[in-house]
This record gives sequence, structure tokens and C-alpha cells, in this order.
Amino acid sequence: MMNPCVRTDTAGGVGRLVLHRPSALNALDLPMVRALSSALLRWRDDPAVGAVVVASSSPRAFCAGGDIRAVREAVLAGDREAVRAFFTEEYRLNRLIAEYPKPYVALIDGFAMGGGLGISVHGSARVVTERASLAMPETHIGFFPDVGASHFLPRLPGGTGMYLGLTGARIGAGTAVACGLATHFVPSAGLPALERDLARADAREFPRVLDSHARPAPASELADHRERVDHCFGAPALEEVVARLEADGGAWARGALADLRRASPTSLAATFALLRRGARSPLAACLERELRLGEVLTAGPDFAEGVRAVLVDKDGAPAWAPVATRTAACLQEA
Repeated sequence: MMNPCVRTDTAGGVGRLVLHRPSALNALDLPMVRALSSALLRWRDDPAVGAVVVASSSPRAFCAGGDIRAVREAVLAGDREAVRAFFTEEYRLNRLIAEYPKPYVALIDGFAMGGGLGISVHGSARVVTERASLAMPETHIGFFPDVGASHFLPRLPGGTGMYLGLTGARIGAGTAVACGLATHFVPSAGLPALERDLARADAREFPRVLDSHARPAPASELADHRERVDHCFGAPALEEVVARLEADGGAWARGALADLRRASPTSLAATFALLRRGARSPLAACLERELRLGEVLTAGPDFAEGVRAVLVDKDGAPAWAPVATRTAACLQEA
């Protein structure tokens, strides 16, 4: 079924997916998830399509995440089936991308957050530009890093994944390439030429084409804080992460502490446990665990309140309701 928010075409043996929902920064709703899955399944078995490129029609955003406002509305309406359907199909799409038998290249030019990483990081190549801004900010809306983040974040170097997952910090192209979330840096002005050459190339030539267009990435924002990130966010307990940041006392540590203090305490506890468990689990198990945990957290008060404060009323003042029994339940699910 055609979806105006997901444009599909093929050229030169390359299937092209273009996200086109600029008013919502390409936030993924269920029809978009289904359109992406449908095209990928169709092309997976089509010998005329040797590779897939996913991009955006907007210079502002690749994909700002899942349509969490719509999920909140379903939660408030008591429509648990709609909530489960969205996350089930979104996570199924993430796994489809991770297991895709053909090259899958994401062109990240602008924001890529939450679900935007779910449709890019699992692919074989992730190209970022100087306008790229990546983040998993879910702890600030009473949720947790999902879309397989409990698998890919713990596999980043040192404490980087735990840092990004707990604080929701945004990173640019330099850090994305340095930590492995991205594979190539290409200036935004060079994307049309890259797409043109990919369309002309055999899928087996994609690595060469990508390398020929890649340029040295900018310096990582975390380059001067590498040891601090690893020491503080490599702690064996969440309380120890906080203690190490407080003991550090520097400007970077104070900023990270401020991020943690704005987040939902329940989300932080759940995220810490989830990422530690995910470090020892395959992607399929991580996605299944995330689905179960998502049911628990969306049913609690912090999710609806967090989305209200960040995306609906935008007052930035969520009234978190951490309850020890709820936190324990979340950790058990994780």
C-alpha cells in the first residue's frame, strides 16, 4: 500500500526509501513502519534489487524517532493493543534491517533519534554529515532506549553506550564515527553525488563507492573526556555512576549529572539494568526484552507525563512518580 510519508523507487538495482513527513521531523507512525517493512520484504526477494538506500527529503531530520505522541494518546485512551502493535511492528522492522541479506545504507543528514537510529544503526552502512545529530533521549520521556539499543549501545567502546543511554546526550558526526554508530562521514553537499554513484554501482562495489566519497570525520565531542566517560559510566551500579560523577566535579561531569537529574528515576534504573543484560544477549533477545519492558513502562505514570512535558505541553517540567515497587518490576522485566 502506498504511503505518502514513505517514498519508494528503484534505480540501477538500488531500492530507495525516502522518509517524507517533514512536519513531524519524519517521526515514524505505524503506517510508515508498515510501508518500510513492506518495501524491504518485497526487495529482499527481488533479484533486480541488489541494495537499499534510506534517506530523508528534509534537511532538518533523517528521523526524529517513533511517533511517541501517538503512543501516548493510545495509552491515555486505554488502547493497549495499539501500543503493543506499534512497538511489535517497529521492533520487527529493526530486526529485518539487521538481518537484511543485501547492503542497507542509511544517509543521516539532520536529526536521528530513537526510532531513527533503529532504522539506521542496524544497517550495513551509516553515513553521517556535518548536520547529523544522534541521540537516544528516552529516559527524559519516562521510557528507555529501545529499537535494539539494549544490543547496540553496550557494544560501543567503554562507557559510551551507557553514557548515551542514561543521559540522552546528543552527539555529532565525529563522535558517531568514532564510537561506531556511523561508518562514514560525507559532507551534506556530497550526498547527491554519493547517491548517484551508488545507483550506478553493483552492490558488491558499495564499500568502494562509500570509501571514495568519505572524508575525515570532525573531531569527536567526547575526545577530551574519554577516560571520564569510561570511568564514570563503567561503574557496576547506577548509584556508583552518580557518585563518580559527583567526585569528578568537572564541567563535563556536572553536565552529565544535570542530564541524569532531569530524567525519570524509574527509566534510569530500568535502562541501566537493560543495557547490562543486553551486553550478553543477541539482538532478538534484546528486542523481545524491550517489548516486555515497554509494556510495563508505558502503563506507568512516568511515560505519559514525560511525553507531555517534552512533546505536548513542552514545559520541560515533568512530575516524575518513582515508586520502588514499580522500579523493581521494571528491573525484573529487564
